[in-house]
Amino acid sequence: MNFNDEGYIINLRKHGEKSLILTVLTRHHGKVTGYAKNCLSKKNLSTYQLGNLISIDAYARVDDNMLSIKSELISPCAVNFLTDSTKLRVLSSFCALSNTCMPELEDLERFYYYVESFFNLINEDNWLTHYSYFEFHLLDFLGIGLDLSECSATGTTENLTYVSPKSGKAVCAQAGEAYKDRLYKYPHFIINQEYHPSNAELVNLLQMTEFFLYKNFFVAHGLKFPKCRVNLAEIVK
Repeated sequence: MNFNDEGYIINLRKHGEKSLILTVLTRHHGKVTGYAKNCLSKKNLSTYQLGNLISIDAYARVDDNMLSIKSELISPCAVNFLTDSTKLRVLSSFCALSNTCMPELEDLERFYYYVESFFNLINEDNWLTHYSYFEFHLLDFLGIGLDLSECSATGTTENLTYVSPKSGKAVCAQAGEAYKDRLYKYPHFIINQEYHPSNAELVNLLQMTEFFLYKNFFVAHGLKFPKCRVNLAEIVK
């Protein structure tokens, strides 16, 4: 096996004095984990930071063997996070979720767009909105997406106002009124592809994606939910 690709560093584990077990979320091969030998020189230290965009040359003599990786820095994206504690926490959440949830060596196809948007627009005022799009579409990528097309109780497509935590389906205003304190708000800004939601809309979205990621993926697969992701919505408040 031998291929070239590019992607963002999402995990680093030191191996010996100068080597790394490196995990990169790539454009065409999904999550790629491999052994980067003798890469930790003073010259290269700034290259191996979470969030940096790198090119990789990955190879293995036998398909079942761990890949060996040679890499070069494309863009030092990590610098956009290091001076902002909120952005750094969100980057940690992004990396932890990606490292746990993403399949090895599987093309991410359209989903990679949301990965790039998060990094490319991190200096925009609405950068957290782009992160929320990543989490929302991560649910769909993992096969646990929400059904927001019609009301689960009445079948109507009008006045969709809530999302049921039990079913993950939309609920209209009339059917959900009596239970509204136990329902999430319908994420209109995501459905309408708007990028300047209110803080309240962002809080609701992040609380909702956390709930469904935890219940439908982490618990379902017996995995530990990343501490850095817990209560991320609080930073918006």
